[in-house]
Amino acid sequence: MATALLVIIYLAFISLGLPDSVLGSAWPIMQHDLNASFEQAGIISLFVAGSTIASSLLTSAVVKRFGAGVVTLLSTFLTAGALLGFSAAPSFIWLIILAIPLGLGGGAVDAALNNYVANHYRASHMSWLHSFWGVGATLGPIIMSAYLVDGAWRTGYLTIAIIQFSLVAVLLLSLPLWRRMNRSDSMNSTKDEVAATSRAPLGKHGISLAMSSFLFYCGVEATMGLWGSSFLVNVKQMDAAAAAGWVSTYYGGITLGRFISGFITLRVSSRTLIRVGQILVLIGTLLFLLPLPIACTITGFMLVGIGCAPIFPCMLHETPARFGRERSQKIMGYQMAAAYTGATLLPPLLGWIAGRTTIAIFPYFIAVYALVMLLSSERINQLLAKKPSSGA
Repeated sequence: MATALLVIIYLAFISLGLPDSVLGSAWPIMQHDLNASFEQAGIISLFVAGSTIASSLLTSAVVKRFGAGVVTLLSTFLTAGALLGFSAAPSFIWLIILAIPLGLGGGAVDAALNNYVANHYRASHMSWLHSFWGVGATLGPIIMSAYLVDGAWRTGYLTIAIIQFSLVAVLLLSLPLWRRMNRSDSMNSTKDEVAATSRAPLGKHGISLAMSSFLFYCGVEATMGLWGSSFLVNVKQMDAAAAAGWVSTYYGGITLGRFISGFITLRVSSRTLIRVGQILVLIGTLLFLLPLPIACTITGFMLVGIGCAPIFPCMLHETPARFGRERSQKIMGYQMAAAYTGATLLPPLLGWIAGRTTIAIFPYFIAVYALVMLLSSERINQLLAKKPSSGA
């Protein structure tokens, strides 16, 4: 039963990633059909992000009332309906309205399933789970591009909506399985893991440090993706097409790295992987911060991607160990809200400052974000070490 449910959770995360990168791919054609301006895509993204943050903060109470299985089912239905609405939207204002259920559904699925996996499965599954999100985020633009050849972005959204509704059917059929697993609570966690996660060693200070870690991690990941190409073109004088390719390699490093780190977690603790990943990010940043040959810059981009790979899933998996199983869902919501806030606000902050100065400040911002993330994470480890019951 545990294996069957895990497969369903993996499918849910592929589905979660599908719409995340589709808007950017389709917008050049969508904007003309809807008589919208280029920058109005940012308004849609802000509404999605705001709804996702709100949903992450509210998920704890909803999961406590209805259970993770029902919340995942209803939230996926919400996103599927929103995507179906995108395919038929007659005007830009409808995209704004539909962005709200899209964000609410995505945030609830993310927070609910991350906490469920953190409490019931080993750290390796958390890494693989987020690797599957990368699969969905990669497939989304591929599906859309097949229809954009004929300008049929509405058919592209309809296809993705149908995929989401198919998952809704699977989740509906799986509800008895969720109920049986909840009753038995006999997932893959070992007795030692269950005992360790039943404690709540960290208080409010630990929560703020955890939120800081998530905020600045997503600041690093999203800022690299948004402004990395501009830095390579304008500062390192790289061809635009080549720069875009290296940024894609950066994302590929994250996805592949998470798949590989899932195996590494079988031998190495999550705390160690978090630390190693953060150090790799700082080393990579140093390589493109210093006036070194372009090969070093490219190596730096790859190191940052590889370093990012284990950080996010491992920090998620540490949540019950840091705060206890009883509080983990609520704190998982706080962490996901901080993560989405970082991804939404920190990249535009760099863009706003760079627009008034130079994009050459890019590596300094990445270095600061990464350093704050590392310091916050290490402070959490120090607090855990002071707690005799934490087992640290």
